[in-house]
Amino acid sequence: MAVEAGADHIGVLVGDGEFPRELSIDEAKEVFAVVPEGIKKVALSLARHLDPIENIITWLKPDIMHLGTVPDGLFPADIEALRADNPDIEIMRSIPVVGEDAIGLARQYDGVADYLLLDTHLQGDDQIGATGEIHDWNISKAIVDSVNIPVILAGGLGPDNVVEAIKQVHPVGADSKTQTDREDSHEKDPDKVRRFIEEAKKTAKEEGLE
Repeated sequence: MAVEAGADHIGVLVGDGEFPRELSIDEAKEVFAVVPEGIKKVALSLARHLDPIENIITWLKPDIMHLGTVPDGLFPADIEALRADNPDIEIMRSIPVVGEDAIGLARQYDGVADYLLLDTHLQGDDQIGATGEIHDWNISKAIVDSVNIPVILAGGLGPDNVVEAIKQVHPVGADSKTQTDREDSHEKDPDKVRRFIEEAKKTAKEEGLE
């Protein structure tokens, strides 16, 4: 459904059940098996250690490995080690945008990760994102302007605010989870997904970001 709606990347949360909504590697394989050629397969891990992440890469072989744990869970040196072991896999690192310190944190991954994903974070939460809340887009824009790698914007984005977000931040991509779900559910709402993608792509074209 998401591919038919125009999604360029399909993300799957993979793990051993420690966090809600995690799919097993076998379940994630079933999802990736129906993703057509040309659409990037993204495996999201919230693990704090490289061993489970290496295992996901070995068995799933995603196009992009997305690391969503908090900053003190994995460090730039960990990403460098992961890249050295897996040169054919791109690495995306989540950055929690909770204040201007996020700019310095993002810069630490410039040239280390292949992508940054800017997301909202609640203090004390073991994962970045999945809050349904937006963050300060002025800080996100400052990050976009201060790093040399592609930046994807996330955090409370849906069909009703993605246009404003893209115009303000100028990311290379927009990510949506909670605001394209059905109400009171973690299942995707096809209409919200379709409208989100249409609005995002139209605005990116208008802003010269394609």
